[in-house]
Amino acid sequence: MSTVLIIGVGDVGQRLALGLAAGGRVRRLVLAGRSPAGVEETAAIVAATADCLVEPVRLDALRQDDIADLLRRTRPDLLVQCAALQGPWALAGRDGDPRVRGVLDAGLGLRLPYQLPVVLTVMRAVRDAGWTGPVANLSFPDVTGPVLERLGLAPTLGLGNAGMVLLRARAALRAARPEGDLPLIRVLAQHAQVFDVMQSREPADPGDRCRVHLGAEGRREDALAYRAPALAPGARYNPVTVASALPVLEALLPGGAPLRWSVPAPNGLPGGYPVRIADGQVALDLPPGLDPAEAVAYNERVGRRDGVERIDEDGTVHFTEECRAAVADFAPDLAQPLAVADLAARGARLDEVLAP
Repeated sequence: MSTVLIIGVGDVGQRLALGLAAGGRVRRLVLAGRSPAGVEETAAIVAATADCLVEPVRLDALRQDDIADLLRRTRPDLLVQCAALQGPWALAGRDGDPRVRGVLDAGLGLRLPYQLPVVLTVMRAVRDAGWTGPVANLSFPDVTGPVLERLGLAPTLGLGNAGMVLLRARAALRAARPEGDLPLIRVLAQHAQVFDVMQSREPADPGDRCRVHLGAEGRREDALAYRAPALAPGARYNPVTVASALPVLEALLPGGAPLRWSVPAPNGLPGGYPVRIADGQVALDLPPGLDPAEAVAYNERVGRRDGVERIDEDGTVHFTEECRAAVADFAPDLAQPLAVADLAARGARLDEVLAP
């Protein structure tokens, strides 16, 4: 039986805890969050649903030493990083404000100062603690993963996104084939494509579509990603995120059954890829004929829709022309190259721009 540490117990963190507890292979769940009342309530809910020891821990996930101490004390078999300074739906309902609309149009990359600091602190703490177990990251992994890879701090893999596309393609396949086994599904996809997939909006340009490969031979059926019933954006996506993540977390546990799945940022690569997970290791599982360099180039290209042009070797993020244009009229400084050392200052500037 295993110990899992979850940092960040908002809606998705709580759902992941409930799923892991129900799975029966986790004996001990350590739930860490900033709000004592919130983390204690989540722990009580999870403990009431399954025969699992649940420990609530008050943790400021920007305090590196505290995270390292928690890792040394709890010695988890798996670390699940769900925390961020601002959730992905924080600006929902505010797009009537032209500044908010501009920041949204710029792409999620512009909001890296909200998504990167916590996972950066967590990975620095992992290094400091000398902890060598797998880390699964939920915070904008398609971009935070590559930034962290440049710093030698990449999580094992990310959660959601490409896995969500896999589930949508699977749902469309099952609707078309009510009986019998479904083929292996392998997906190449970026966070920037997920909203179109969830809303069943197939891009007119085939080059902008997710790549969906079926069976051992990897037959292309990209349109499958867009054929499941449409879902409007919002927290209703969270159950799909969790459903795509739980098989991955189960496979990363000691003794987990091997899994062929699609995940974002395996070992810090940009975007999402098909992988094999076995014995705690993650390896690419690309279909025949698809070269890894081609897969990476595809993800870097479609990922520009999130506003990221490139990432330097020191982790500095450069933004696309479209991203810069979206904020040029009111805060052009937000789209200047973002160095890791400038995250706090850029985050404060974002707060100022987005203040109601």
